Amino acid sequence: MSSPCSIVIPCYNEESRFPLKPFQAFAAANPSIHFLLVNDGSRDRTLEVLNRARQGLENQVDVIDQPANGGKAEAVRTGLLAALGRPDCRYAGFWDADMATPLATILDLVAMLDRRDDILMIFGARVKLLGRFVERRAIRHYLGRVFATTVSIILRLPIYDTQCGAKIFRVTPGTRELFAERFSSRWVFDVEIIARFIRQSGYNMPFVEASIYEFPLPEWRDVAGSRVRPHDFFRAFFEILKIHLRYRAR
Repeated sequence: MSSPCSIVIPCYNEESRFPLKPFQAFAAANPSIHFLLVNDGSRDRTLEVLNRARQGLENQVDVIDQPANGGKAEAVRTGLLAALGRPDCRYAGFWDADMATPLATILDLVAMLDRRDDILMIFGARVKLLGRFVERRAIRHYLGRVFATTVSIILRLPIYDTQCGAKIFRVTPGTRELFAERFSSRWVFDVEIIARFIRQSGYNMPFVEASIYEFPLPEWRDVAGSRVRPHDFFRAFFEILKIHLRYRAR
């Protein structure tokens, strides 16, 4: 059995995309995984779908309803603060609601954390390798490479994929500090998490590199209906600059 882990799934207007039956089947088969489904002020019947997902799994699945839309960053932060408050939680993370990364990958990431005590964070990375099924639209792939390269230069960290929505953290007092304050970024809060960790480490970059593990995903599929558009990548560059100015060493 894997170690106790809480996974936050932020949901905004996911009525037609949330895979209800696969989610329930996975949860039922993996009782050590606790889920917090956060409804981020959806305008459709997402909340109804999430409550249905909880039926029969009340001890394993919680639903947090935020009446007003606060954005993915705040939905993730709210869910993670709740997860980090659970006394039996060893790992906590977040996962995209469309489950482009299959839920079964949670077990792979948790197993790696179990094996490697030196890892504090493990991030899914969408790397198209032989024998792996990573399907991503070309425009998003190439814009993502430009974006990741820019982040690597600014953070001075050779990270391949900051924006994959599959991330798990080892629960420590330091982890709680990373999510204590609201994020300044609505679009690239993943980068802000890393920037906060760098600052928290005292800008000890060898320690940061040793503490974050990028896990090449065995499967990732571009799910129709994504609200991320190419122009959002350009907006994100301004947010990276804002993060850099806020968290850079003085």
